[in-house]
Amino acid sequence: MSDLSPRLPAWVPPGAGRAFACREMPGIPAPEPAPAMPAVVVLRPAPAELAERLVAGDRSALARAITLVESNAPRHRSDAREVIEMVSSRAGQARRIGISGVPGAGKSTFIEVFGNYLCDRGRRLAVLAVDPSSSLSGGSILGDKTRMELLSRRQECFIRPSPAGGALGGVTRKTRETILLCEAAGYDTILVETVGVGQSEIAVRSMVDCFLLLMIAGAGDELQGIKKGIIEIADLIAVNKADGNNRNRVRAARAELERVTSFLNPFTTNWRPPVLAVSALEREGLKETWAEINRFFSHIAESGEQTERRKHQALAWWRGLVEQELRSRFFSDPRIASQAARLETEILAGLKPPSIAAEEILDLIIPNLA
Repeated sequence: MSDLSPRLPAWVPPGAGRAFACREMPGIPAPEPAPAMPAVVVLRPAPAELAERLVAGDRSALARAITLVESNAPRHRSDAREVIEMVSSRAGQARRIGISGVPGAGKSTFIEVFGNYLCDRGRRLAVLAVDPSSSLSGGSILGDKTRMELLSRRQECFIRPSPAGGALGGVTRKTRETILLCEAAGYDTILVETVGVGQSEIAVRSMVDCFLLLMIAGAGDELQGIKKGIIEIADLIAVNKADGNNRNRVRAARAELERVTSFLNPFTTNWRPPVLAVSALEREGLKETWAEINRFFSHIAESGEQTERRKHQALAWWRGLVEQELRSRFFSDPRIASQAARLETEILAGLKPPSIAAEEILDLIIPNLA
């Protein structure tokens, strides 16, 4: 060990005086190296365990199952299929209600107050809120749940925000699977909130029994209202924000929409969509809305249309799955991928029209039989 007498360090310039002197202090022994921490292994529950917990009403298992079916990872597909197959017999008993409308119509605020109204009356509610995804980054804010602060605290309610992920129609590619999982978990009312949609984004219609369209006053003139599209497939129409100085405008918009619906062929046989005035802000019109929804479900149950509607929902689900899987397998084929890259280069260089390039790549697996 070094002594404590002053001495000159090795870096002192030649001829330096004692001002550069220092003392060497005794050190301490180096500690023994700490043992390496074991790697953290996150164990995912097996599909059978996940399905059992989900059916028992475990909310965390439901969230895990939805994440599993929404995953695009190939290793998750088989597990997702197993879970869906195991729980599918428990599904199908809930009321499926789609809620759509233009951006700014107050969909999330309406669902917040309407959902609390339903929970107060003993309903077990699942809210599937679809957020738009950025066309540049692909990300989503997933902020709808933030607007449902009170509803998200209730044990009777499960809220799941999901990104649209580029899927058209205001819903996600896995909304149907998510509906099935929520029903299997014991939720008797499913609300599907779409992104803000226009007249042609109506994919949610093929997933639900009842379609509620939220409107606002001043969204367009009478001709705009008569245009066929999302209005003609609605089972109920509610004009929101009937409060304050907006009441008269809502009253006029309601009368106009009632005239419009009288000219349209109803989507549901022998059912003319009622037009209601509601205020999510002041919690008005909720009782009337629920009464009309009950009347609608009684109507389609008596006519047998609900059974037929569920059959068409299953058929649309099957067709959608086939189209998704065909697209996935097509572009994941190495031979297709290499030819697609070549054709894209030629299209960008202006050497080949897109129509010819499309026929060329399709001929690799589907020869022209003409």
